[in-house]
Amino acid sequence: MDLVTLAAFTVAYAIAVIVPGPGVAAVVARALGGGFRAAFPMVLGILVGDLVYLVFALFGLAAIATWFGPVFFVVKWAGALYLLYVAWQFWSARPGSEQIGAKRDGSAWKTFLSGFALTMGNPKTIVFYLALLPTVVPLDKPITALGFAELTGIVIVVLLAIGCAYAGLAAAARDFFRSTRAIRALNRTAGVVMASAAAFVIARE
Repeated sequence: MDLVTLAAFTVAYAIAVIVPGPGVAAVVARALGGGFRAAFPMVLGILVGDLVYLVFALFGLAAIATWFGPVFFVVKWAGALYLLYVAWQFWSARPGSEQIGAKRDGSAWKTFLSGFALTMGNPKTIVFYLALLPTVVPLDKPITALGFAELTGIVIVVLLAIGCAYAGLAAAARDFFRSTRAIRALNRTAGVVMASAAAFVIARE
């Protein structure tokens, strides 16, 4: 794939990832509540969801994605409900029983699935891959294995870089808080942000 197309895709995708949405809100909330290591599985889940949509778009599966609309509807609600569950955990957490750092709650897999479900039901992701991507990448010609590898590599690098940056900044800000009152306020802020992300996912069609 020519450099102009790859550069256009990189810029468009980076902008789409940087612009705050439910995915960014969820990653930030998770990092605020549990640190970088707690948020990283969610970044990976979002990445896998993005790669699924990339495959749909590149191989002309937009129609299949539409046909599976009911499935995506269920996935969206499942992800939103889990975000609400995590929001309640943060809101009701007792600061005296936790440390500044990632919570060791063994929920990395659930966090990953939450990020994946959030992406599959995220209107911004759907619009980018199934509507905007064809305006940046010519899909009227068969995608070569090299072209697919190049676009996949861009998605992986850009999303991991930006997602980890959001998580890292949120986790670093968390470390400034040491008092019980500050930790409680931080947890509740994370809960509100997480609940807001869930509400955004549910409200958007």
